[in-house]
Amino acid sequence: MISLKNILLAVSAVLIFSACAAKQQEQEYNKPALYWYNKMIKQIATFDLDQADDTYVSLESEHKNSPLLPTALMIMANAHIDEEQYQMAEYYLDEYSRKYGFSKNIDYIRYLKIKAKFLAFKNQFREQQLLLDTIKEIDEFIVKFPNSPYLYLVQTIQSRLYMAKATFDKEISELYTRLDKPKASKYYDDKAKKSWNDLKQINKVDVPWYRWIFE
Repeated sequence: MISLKNILLAVSAVLIFSACAAKQQEQEYNKPALYWYNKMIKQIATFDLDQADDTYVSLESEHKNSPLLPTALMIMANAHIDEEQYQMAEYYLDEYSRKYGFSKNIDYIRYLKIKAKFLAFKNQFREQQLLLDTIKEIDEFIVKFPNSPYLYLVQTIQSRLYMAKATFDKEISELYTRLDKPKASKYYDDKAKKSWNDLKQINKVDVPWYRWIFE
């Protein structure tokens, strides 16, 4: 049986811990920019991205004009890409573009955003809007940054996405063939060839049997 003394000791310990935690939280404001920056780096190093996000918010809110902010944004974007958290990566890249749109390395930011979208593309038969949006961003990149050192990488992504689009349109064409609708079949076959002229060059995607019925 638990004694009253033990209960009081347990309650006291909880109250002391809570008071210490509250005091620590109270002190976590009005810190130098370098404090928040270093704390964010340590949290990323220990794969605590949720806390790193919060720390970035503290850095940004307390030091809006800090020269550390552009680097912090880039670090957070790349950290989220490494952890396959592509939507969060896009958020930081968009923030960078909004704040530092005239930066000399804005082409790198745009490339990273295209890369994040491409890596987020997991299923060619379900994420057609993501595919089309990414192709559109690539087209804009090629027009705006024809001399970018990242142009070749962007064009490589473009080729892969065009192959995915061609495969998708070819699948629809074959479906209409099975449904005995030759006009619709030809329409999508022509669309596929516009994306990739020689469809035989494209290896068919190997879809697991348990997912195939839903494609």
